[in-house]
Amino acid sequence: MKKIQTQLPADTWITATWQEYIQTIEDSCYEKAKSYYHNGKLRIEMSPLGSQHGRDHAVITTTINIFAAIKKINLTCINNCTYSKTGLRAAQPDISYYIGENADAIPWETSIINLDISPPPSLVIEVANASLADDKGEKRLLYEAMNVTEYWIVDVQNAEIIAFAIANGGSQKINESQVLPGLAISFLEEVLQQTRQINQAQVYTWLLSQFQ
Repeated sequence: MKKIQTQLPADTWITATWQEYIQTIEDSCYEKAKSYYHNGKLRIEMSPLGSQHGRDHAVITTTINIFAAIKKINLTCINNCTYSKTGLRAAQPDISYYIGENADAIPWETSIINLDISPPPSLVIEVANASLADDKGEKRLLYEAMNVTEYWIVDVQNAEIIAFAIANGGSQKINESQVLPGLAISFLEEVLQQTRQINQAQVYTWLLSQFQ
Protein backbone atom coordinates (compact mmCIF):
# COMPACT_ATOMS: atom_id res chain seq x y z
CA MET A 1 0.00 0.00 0.00
CA LYS A 2 1.44 3.34 -1.00
CA LYS A 3 1.80 5.99 1.68
CA ILE A 4 -0.19 9.18 1.23
CA GLN A 5 1.87 12.32 1.61
CA THR A 6 2.04 13.55 5.20
CA GLN A 7 0.49 16.95 4.56
CA LEU A 8 -2.63 16.79 2.40
CA PRO A 9 -4.14 19.80 0.66
CA ALA A 10 -6.89 21.05 2.98
CA ASP A 11 -10.52 21.25 1.89
CA THR A 12 -9.86 19.31 -1.33
CA TRP A 13 -11.08 15.89 -2.48
CA ILE A 14 -8.14 13.68 -3.45
CA THR A 15 -8.12 10.17 -4.90
CA ALA A 16 -7.42 7.49 -2.29
CA THR A 17 -8.26 3.90 -1.42
CA TRP A 18 -10.18 3.10 1.74
CA GLN A 19 -6.96 1.81 3.33
CA GLU A 20 -5.24 5.11 2.54
CA TYR A 21 -8.17 6.99 4.05
CA ILE A 22 -7.86 4.99 7.29
CA GLN A 23 -4.09 5.53 7.31
CA THR A 24 -4.59 9.27 6.90
CA ILE A 25 -7.13 9.78 9.67
CA GLU A 26 -4.96 7.76 12.06
CA ASP A 27 -2.10 10.23 11.51
CA SER A 28 -1.69 12.35 14.64
CA CYS A 29 -1.41 15.57 12.62
CA TYR A 30 -5.07 15.13 11.60
CA GLU A 31 -6.32 14.37 15.11
CA LYS A 32 -8.50 17.49 15.21
CA ALA A 33 -9.43 17.52 11.51
CA LYS A 34 -12.76 16.52 10.00
CA SER A 35 -12.60 13.78 7.38
CA TYR A 36 -14.84 12.48 4.61
CA TYR A 37 -14.60 9.60 2.14
CA HIS A 38 -16.81 9.05 -0.92
CA ASN A 39 -16.46 7.69 -4.46
CA GLY A 40 -12.83 6.73 -3.93
CA LYS A 41 -11.82 10.18 -2.68
CA LEU A 42 -11.01 11.63 0.73
CA ARG A 43 -11.34 15.15 2.07
CA ILE A 44 -9.67 16.62 5.14
CA GLU A 45 -11.02 19.85 6.65
CA MET A 46 -8.63 21.72 8.92
CA SER A 47 -9.94 25.26 8.54
CA PRO A 48 -10.45 27.12 11.86
CA LEU A 49 -14.16 27.06 12.61
CA GLY A 50 -14.38 30.43 14.31
CA SER A 51 -17.03 32.32 16.25
CA GLN A 52 -19.63 32.58 13.47
CA HIS A 53 -19.62 28.84 12.80
CA GLY A 54 -19.74 28.04 16.51
CA ARG A 55 -22.61 30.42 17.25
CA ASP A 56 -24.80 29.15 14.42
CA HIS A 57 -24.00 25.58 15.42
CA ALA A 58 -25.13 26.27 18.99
CA VAL A 59 -28.30 28.14 18.02
CA ILE A 60 -29.48 25.56 15.49
CA THR A 61 -29.04 22.62 17.88
CA THR A 62 -30.72 24.48 20.75
CA THR A 63 -33.66 25.51 18.56
CA ILE A 64 -34.20 21.94 17.36
CA ASN A 65 -33.91 20.55 20.88
CA ILE A 66 -36.41 23.05 22.30
CA PHE A 67 -38.83 22.43 19.41
CA ALA A 68 -38.63 18.65 19.90
CA ALA A 69 -39.11 18.91 23.65
CA ILE A 70 -42.21 21.09 23.28
CA LYS A 71 -43.64 18.87 20.51
CA LYS A 72 -42.71 15.72 22.47
CA ILE A 73 -40.59 14.34 19.63
CA ASN A 74 -37.98 11.84 20.79
CA LEU A 75 -34.48 12.52 19.51
CA THR A 76 -30.78 12.23 20.20
CA CYS A 77 -28.35 14.92 19.01
CA ILE A 78 -24.73 13.98 18.19
CA ASN A 79 -22.10 16.62 17.42
CA ASN A 80 -19.04 15.96 15.22
CA CYS A 81 -19.48 12.19 15.14
CA THR A 82 -17.81 9.85 12.63
CA TYR A 83 -20.05 7.64 10.50
CA SER A 84 -18.41 4.84 8.53
CA LYS A 85 -19.55 2.33 5.89
CA THR A 86 -16.55 0.03 5.57
CA GLY A 87 -14.71 0.42 2.30
CA LEU A 88 -17.24 2.82 0.81
CA ARG A 89 -17.86 6.07 2.64
CA ALA A 90 -17.30 8.02 5.82
CA ALA A 91 -18.43 11.40 7.14
CA GLN A 92 -18.10 13.69 10.15
CA PRO A 93 -21.06 16.07 9.95
CA ASP A 94 -21.21 19.06 12.27
CA ILE A 95 -24.56 17.94 13.70
CA SER A 96 -26.61 14.77 13.36
CA TYR A 97 -29.86 13.56 14.86
CA TYR A 98 -31.60 10.24 15.41
CA ILE A 99 -35.31 11.03 15.61
CA GLY A 100 -38.52 9.22 16.49
CA GLU A 101 -38.33 5.44 16.57
CA ASN A 102 -34.56 5.62 15.98
CA ALA A 103 -33.91 8.10 18.81
CA ASP A 104 -32.27 5.38 20.92
CA ALA A 105 -30.71 3.41 18.07
CA ILE A 106 -27.09 4.18 19.01
CA PRO A 107 -25.83 2.79 22.35
CA TRP A 108 -24.17 5.28 24.68
CA GLU A 109 -20.79 3.52 24.56
CA THR A 110 -20.55 3.78 20.75
CA SER A 111 -17.60 5.77 19.40
CA ILE A 112 -17.49 5.61 15.59
CA ILE A 113 -20.94 4.70 14.25
CA ASN A 114 -20.63 1.69 11.94
CA LEU A 115 -23.28 1.96 9.24
CA ASP A 116 -22.77 -1.72 8.45
CA ILE A 117 -24.70 -2.50 11.62
CA SER A 118 -26.42 0.78 12.64
CA PRO A 119 -29.01 2.87 10.82
CA PRO A 120 -27.98 6.22 9.32
CA PRO A 121 -29.04 9.38 11.16
CA SER A 122 -32.45 10.89 10.47
CA LEU A 123 -31.02 14.39 10.02
CA VAL A 124 -27.53 15.61 9.11
CA ILE A 125 -26.55 19.29 9.30
CA GLU A 126 -23.42 20.94 7.95
CA VAL A 127 -22.68 24.48 9.16
CA ALA A 128 -21.05 26.07 6.12
CA ASN A 129 -18.80 29.09 6.24
CA ALA A 130 -15.90 28.41 3.85
CA SER A 131 -17.23 24.99 2.75
CA LEU A 132 -20.59 26.00 1.25
CA ALA A 133 -19.91 24.88 -2.35
CA ASP A 134 -18.72 21.45 -1.23
CA ASP A 135 -21.59 21.06 1.23
CA LYS A 136 -24.04 21.64 -1.63
CA GLY A 137 -22.10 19.39 -3.99
CA GLU A 138 -20.04 16.34 -3.08
CA LYS A 139 -21.24 16.11 0.54
CA ARG A 140 -24.84 16.21 -0.62
CA LEU A 141 -24.09 13.20 -2.84
CA LEU A 142 -22.35 11.51 0.09
CA TYR A 143 -25.36 11.91 2.36
CA GLU A 144 -27.66 10.68 -0.40
CA ALA A 145 -25.50 7.55 -0.59
CA MET A 146 -25.59 7.23 3.21
CA ASN A 147 -29.40 7.19 3.04
CA VAL A 148 -29.91 9.84 5.68
CA THR A 149 -33.53 11.02 5.71
CA GLU A 150 -32.86 14.76 5.66
CA TYR A 151 -29.85 17.02 5.03
CA TRP A 152 -29.55 20.71 5.92
CA ILE A 153 -26.84 23.21 5.07
CA VAL A 154 -26.55 26.30 7.28
CA ASP A 155 -25.15 29.17 5.19
CA VAL A 156 -23.40 31.22 7.86
CA GLN A 157 -22.65 34.22 5.67
CA ASN A 158 -26.25 34.72 4.54
CA ALA A 159 -28.11 33.37 7.62
CA GLU A 160 -29.94 30.93 5.36
CA ILE A 161 -30.68 27.21 5.44
CA ILE A 162 -30.85 24.91 2.42
CA ALA A 163 -32.77 21.76 3.34
CA PHE A 164 -33.18 18.52 1.39
CA ALA A 165 -35.31 15.42 1.87
CA ILE A 166 -33.46 12.31 0.71
CA ALA A 167 -35.16 9.22 -0.72
CA ASN A 168 -34.29 6.55 -3.29
CA GLY A 169 -30.72 7.79 -3.59
CA GLY A 170 -31.69 11.34 -4.53
CA SER A 171 -32.62 14.58 -2.82
CA GLN A 172 -35.23 17.29 -3.17
CA LYS A 173 -35.30 20.76 -1.65
CA ILE A 174 -37.95 21.23 1.06
CA ASN A 175 -39.44 24.21 2.89
CA GLU A 176 -40.52 22.29 6.01
CA SER A 177 -38.78 19.48 7.83
CA GLN A 178 -40.29 16.05 7.34
CA VAL A 179 -38.47 14.46 10.27
CA LEU A 180 -39.52 17.34 12.56
CA PRO A 181 -43.09 17.98 11.37
CA GLY A 182 -44.22 21.57 11.78
CA LEU A 183 -40.72 23.06 11.79
CA ALA A 184 -40.46 25.44 8.83
CA ILE A 185 -37.06 26.20 7.34
CA SER A 186 -38.02 29.88 7.11
CA PHE A 187 -38.56 29.91 10.89
CA LEU A 188 -35.06 28.57 11.48
CA GLU A 189 -33.70 31.30 9.22
CA GLU A 190 -35.58 33.86 11.29
CA VAL A 191 -33.87 32.46 14.39
CA LEU A 192 -30.48 32.86 12.73
CA GLN A 193 -31.29 36.42 11.74
CA GLN A 194 -32.29 37.22 15.33
CA THR A 195 -28.83 36.13 16.52
CA ARG A 196 -27.27 38.83 14.35
CA GLN A 197 -29.08 41.45 16.45
CA ILE A 198 -29.46 40.12 20.01
CA ASN A 199 -27.63 37.67 22.27
CA GLN A 200 -28.56 34.01 22.53
CA ALA A 201 -30.46 34.20 25.82
CA GLN A 202 -32.71 36.85 24.30
CA VAL A 203 -33.12 34.70 21.18
CA TYR A 204 -34.23 31.73 23.25
CA THR A 205 -36.70 33.86 25.21
CA TRP A 206 -38.15 35.02 21.90
CA LEU A 207 -38.10 31.44 20.64
CA LEU A 208 -40.15 30.14 23.57
CA SER A 209 -42.72 32.89 23.03
CA GLN A 210 -43.12 31.73 19.42
CA PHE A 211 -43.81 28.15 20.51
CA GLN A 212 -46.52 29.10 23.03
